[in-house]
Amino acid sequence: MSARFLAAVGAWVRESLETLGFTMRAFFTILGASAGLLRRPRLVVEQLFFIGNYSLIIVTVSGLFVGMVLGLQGYYTLTKYGSEQALGLLVALSLTRELGPVVTGLLFAGRAGTSLTAEIGLMKAGEQLSAMEMMAINPIQRVLAPRFWAGVIAMPLLQAIFTAVGIFGAYLVGVQLIGVDEGAFWSQMQSGVDIWKDIANGFIKSLVFGVAITFIALFQGYQAQPTPEDVAGATTRTVVISSLMVWWLDFMMTALMFSK
Repeated sequence: MSARFLAAVGAWVRESLETLGFTMRAFFTILGASAGLLRRPRLVVEQLFFIGNYSLIIVTVSGLFVGMVLGLQGYYTLTKYGSEQALGLLVALSLTRELGPVVTGLLFAGRAGTSLTAEIGLMKAGEQLSAMEMMAINPIQRVLAPRFWAGVIAMPLLQAIFTAVGIFGAYLVGVQLIGVDEGAFWSQMQSGVDIWKDIANGFIKSLVFGVAITFIALFQGYQAQPTPEDVAGATTRTVVISSLMVWWLDFMMTALMFSK
């Protein structure tokens, strides 16, 4: 029994290291193929429109309602301590530090990540990538690299929009609907939010999430078998792995950024 257990553990460790090494090699291959995009930035711009613009509606609407709910719940909580004037600060810190990057990352994985995986998987199933290789066109440089950098650029922009719209939603509920003093709402926010400790850290989080989610989506689509079943499975794996990665990375970066 112990010998079989040790053999099973050893096989799992070996497969895990092999998968990790293969994944890292694919990541650096995409980075190495990105140098050619300097001569053709239009490829990145086109994919940025596809990834970012098509995700804009769900990010904006979600940010509005998250901000409204946060403003409502924050007001009820702060009222118990007579600190309802700090509602703007509470909302701003919650959105810039945590909710903005995390919720945007989850929405980005569900909308753009699945779309990228399905698109690459269908291109592989339709032998379009093989046709590019036959024409001496590198599919990683022509297809994967522009989508990767478009996702990396789009994610921080979407996070900024989510945060701004969320603060506006909290303003509508807290100031216009409930009656919190407007001057206190904005002044507390302005004095309490630090551009480097809060806003910059949220930007770094969203940037890291963009790298992770976009790479996972492209990797799953590129490695999927050219069958409808495996493409669908790769799309599901993209959402699951990306969501778990967002939560894990958020914990690690929060522990590093705000430990002092």
